[in-house]
This record gives sequence, structure tokens and C-alpha cells, in this order.
Amino acid sequence: MNIIKQISLLALGAILMTGCKDTSKDGNIETETTTDTTATDTTMVKETAANLEKASFKIEGMSCAIGCAKVIESKLAGLDGVENATVNFDTKEATVSFDPAKQNKEKLVKTVEGIADGAYKVSDKS
Repeated sequence: MNIIKQISLLALGAILMTGCKDTSKDGNIETETTTDTTATDTTMVKETAANLEKASFKIEGMSCAIGCAKVIESKLAGLDGVENATVNFDTKEATVSFDPAKQNKEKLVKTVEGIADGAYKVSDKS
């Protein structure tokens, strides 16, 4: 019984020693403080042009709303100069608002047709 107590004390001591290990470089234990981070990250904000153009076109080859339409929508929305992009799976139509100084309709079409090794075809461009 005495041996069991000694082993238990050693195990408890080892757990406490490793659990309270000081990982700071200067030997001082730092405490975490939380701060309010409500400031806007300006690197993620897109610039809006005063004269946005709008392009609409049909996309053939989509087989589902999530795997196809949402992927195309996110690729278009991620392009430089694109303010907004929506792809409607039911109507097979994409609508994109973009800054003509940074983007053009031909690049939008090339982007869509370049997704999934050319599985999508664009028609009825306006």
C-alpha cells in the first residue's frame, strides 16, 4: 500500500510539473488578454468604381447548384475588378458587375470556360 502511494505521488508530481511548464523565453508567465477586434481589415475591402458595367451570359454544362454554380460564382467574384457575381443554376445564367478599367467581358468568359478543363461553355453574352 505504501508503494502505491509513493508511485501515485510521483505520477501526480510529474503531471503537475509538465502541466505548469513555463514556455515563455524570459521566464515570465504571460497571461492571455482579449481585445475587441472590431476594426475593419481594409486589405479585404474591394474598391468600388463609379461606373460599373454589367455582363450577363448563359453557361452550359452545369450539373449541380453547389459543385458547379457556386464554384463558377466564387471564381468570378474573386477576379480583380469584379464587384459582384451571381450564377443561377436553374436559369443557367451568370450576372457580373465589374470595373471596366480592371476587367472585361472576354476575361470573364475565359475564366468560366477555363474552369474544370473547359466543361462549361458560355453563350448569349450581353
